[in-house]
Amino acid sequence: MADFCSGSGPGVRAGSRIRGVSLPELIIFIAILGVGLAGIIGVMNYTTRHSADPLAQKQALAIAEAYLEEILALPFTYCDPDDANAATAQSTAAANPVDPTRCASIIEAMGQEGEIRGSGTTPYDNVNDYSSLAAGVPTNVDGAAIGGLGAYTVVVAVAPEALTANTGTVAETDANARPLSLRVTVTVTGLDATVRLDGYRTRYAPNALP
Repeated sequence: MADFCSGSGPGVRAGSRIRGVSLPELIIFIAILGVGLAGIIGVMNYTTRHSADPLAQKQALAIAEAYLEEILALPFTYCDPDDANAATAQSTAAANPVDPTRCASIIEAMGQEGEIRGSGTTPYDNVNDYSSLAAGVPTNVDGAAIGGLGAYTVVVAVAPEALTANTGTVAETDANARPLSLRVTVTVTGLDATVRLDGYRTRYAPNALP
């Protein structure tokens, strides 16, 4: 026998059936609510895990900028800066100690000429010296590791590369197969962040020395 409402008042119709939520409907509601909550929790977990990513990226960028600035601040001369004619040489022709337009004895080449980055007596003194720099953790100009940056790795590549512009072209190497223009690439990786910066240098004469 069916039950009927016998009450009265607003919203109550005499003789209407009163019906609640069935078990299948309740199960479906709980399932939908669970899926929604799971999605929200998943987004929160992802955000929490990656909240430090921008900081790592900024730190890697700061390291790369510091290295690139340090490298490009050095001379790119025809002679090794320790050479007697380094400030006046105008080519990489064969060394001649009595000709100020040539190197006296040490023509600058790719790689270090006995220098060590961070050395107090024979530090890197030319851009292309950095082509010999081994990959490693960030260090200051004195060669000491910088605290708190051990999770990052710095790789420096220096290589000849031709430059072309509207006003002309700078060849990759000169007639003596010595580089005329260099591309410096600094790559910093660590904590799921990777930053790569490029810079360019060309030879010039006469050369100002540090």
